[in-house]
Amino acid sequence: MLGLKLPTDPRWVNIVEKNIEEILTDHAYCEQKATSTAISLIVSFPEYTDLVKEMTALVKEEISHFKMVHDKIIERGWVLGRDRKDDYVIALHKFFPKGGSRTTQLVHRLLYAALIEARSCERFRLLSEELEDKELAEFYRKLMVSEANHYTMFLGFARQYGDRKEVDKKWQDLLTFEAEIMKDLSKKETIHG
Repeated sequence: MLGLKLPTDPRWVNIVEKNIEEILTDHAYCEQKATSTAISLIVSFPEYTDLVKEMTALVKEEISHFKMVHDKIIERGWVLGRDRKDDYVIALHKFFPKGGSRTTQLVHRLLYAALIEARSCERFRLLSEELEDKELAEFYRKLMVSEANHYTMFLGFARQYGDRKEVDKKWQDLLTFEAEIMKDLSKKETIHG
């Protein structure tokens, strides 16, 4: 369903289980960044009414996810750690050239967002199926469904606002690029890395 060309190595869950505190901190910041992305799309492309409506709803959902993750951190007696750079997102954002028309810029941002959500969904599925901590596994199962919905929403908007054939080609090319990035990742207790 997600179209990812390289699945996450299942041993990544073993890395995560050794440091649940780190994955929760990283996850909290991922939710915060997803909130910021939705706000940025509203600010940058206010003339796309359908997009603005959906991004407004997404802001509320993503910030509620941040709160849920932050609550998990507090429940376990920890505090939210500091943010760190996301090597996956940094590498991914090098794919499309900068510039182009406003529509092209929008489509590229939507495709990046779709792919980040797809990878998050895939990682949450792994966590939901493989974590020994059953309470946390159930937590990730519920979030996995949201990520899948976000992925399809972003990809749908890219196809709506861009030329469908061109968007689908860019999407396939981006998936191929992302698979190359993933070959060097899955070695840290981060959602994407």
